[in-house]
Amino acid sequence: MDNYTNELIEKLKRTEFRNGNHILSYADGINLLVEEFTQKKKKGSKVYFIGNGGSAAIASHMIADYMKNGGMNTCSLYDNAVTTCMGNDYGYQDVFARPLKFLAFEGDLVVSISSSGKSENIIRAIEAAKDNKADVITLTGFDSENPVSKMGYINVYVPCERYGMVESIHNLILQEVVDIITNRDGVSI
Repeated sequence: MDNYTNELIEKLKRTEFRNGNHILSYADGINLLVEEFTQKKKKGSKVYFIGNGGSAAIASHMIADYMKNGGMNTCSLYDNAVTTCMGNDYGYQDVFARPLKFLAFEGDLVVSISSSGKSENIIRAIEAAKDNKADVITLTGFDSENPVSKMGYINVYVPCERYGMVESIHNLILQEVVDIITNRDGVSI
């Protein structure tokens, strides 16, 4: 177990927070994310979290925590009827893009979680969000040149090719950000 934990910590320490062409330290990256989410909270902007598989589970968890504890206007795209409708009528590649075309607008935020950074439905969702002038933050892993890792105005990249570790670090980072906001502002109910 020490080997796994040590590797996880090592990957966490090497995680890159990219803001444009600048790579920030972990602490500066967390502070930037806290500031960005705080601005969305103050403006009442809608915040969407999207992902597939394990990343979808992280997205759903964060939708709840950022709303309940962080006091933010989070919105879920994971209603079974909507998801299956979008997949059936437009194809799985547009399962997030189609709803975001109707729901995400300038000043809103889409947080894209994709371990590989290659999922077509995530790429199309980001493009749809950006077409509507919504802001995008990405969290990826695997290949540092994956397409999603360059699509946000803030991009978090975990230098690892193991799903469990990448997902654990994505979850930890997003949880740390909302916990900082909650500790600062108090729990909003």
